[in-house]
Amino acid sequence: MTARVESVNTGRAEPNPARPALPTGIRKQPVEGPVELRDPGPRRGGLGSGVAGDFIGNSKYHGGTDQAVYAFAREELDFWEREIGREIPDGAFGENLTLSGFEVDDARLGDRWRVGDVLLQVTDARIPCGTFRAAMEVRGWLRRFTERGRTGAYLKVLEPGTVRAGDPVELVHRAPHGVRVVDAFRAQTTERERLPELLAAGEDLRDQLRQLAEKELARSAGR
Repeated sequence: MTARVESVNTGRAEPNPARPALPTGIRKQPVEGPVELRDPGPRRGGLGSGVAGDFIGNSKYHGGTDQAVYAFAREELDFWEREIGREIPDGAFGENLTLSGFEVDDARLGDRWRVGDVLLQVTDARIPCGTFRAAMEVRGWLRRFTERGRTGAYLKVLEPGTVRAGDPVELVHRAPHGVRVVDAFRAQTTERERLPELLAAGEDLRDQLRQLAEKELARSAGR
């Protein structure tokens, strides 16, 4: 199967089912035509999302350069459709890019993807939050999603441009280490003793993860 963009998805401001005082854009929907992707700058004072027209409600934890774009595999949405017994449309997990035929979760931190005329770089895994749980309305959702561990990837925009449904997705640079998106997720959630392993990513490890990994390394050394 040729790797491709199934849809480009954006969200609008709407009431947050978990925190009524803070609007959310988690329920994203496909948009037609080319969509601009760009570096949104810092979380505080920047553009929020790296996808033009997309709303970020909680800038403390979402958006900014290292989380400019969120990609998720259509095959994983199909898996969850079977698991929970209902249709899950593109964008329902809050992803900006729904991709097919492409290994999103097995990507390595620092991998570079050419999507349309945009160059993206993998930065981290998605950590599920209370808003995601409330939006899904599935009992035990965060536990089930975490146990599955295939969370999709955050990306930063190295070269801006436009993307549309049907565009090919190409891996143009494979990071030389073995630290994958799924490894970053496990280390930040259920297997925090693995945080120091992320340091093997070197310059491909974003600053926040590096600080967490170094802190855990120091803690374990001081036992």
